[in-house]
Amino acid sequence: MTPEEREQALRARLERIEALERELKAKESAKKQVPLRLSATLWSEIAAWAEEDFRSINGQIEFILTEAVRKRKGKKE
Repeated sequence: MTPEEREQALRARLERIEALERELKAKESAKKQVPLRLSATLWSEIAAWAEEDFRSINGQIEFILTEAVRKRKGKKE
């Protein structure tokens, strides 16, 4: 294999790797919609908390759930 052929093969391989990385990122960043029923009191508390943290209510709920999952994973390790 000539150096040019080797370089071309390596570039093609790199392009495939980059395409796979982009695909993985797209899958990871995809959001799922979940219907959620909350009491008016809980909704108000989360809304106030979100405002304090400069987040949307949806962003605050996602933050709370993410933190809960991190804490749970931390206890199992």
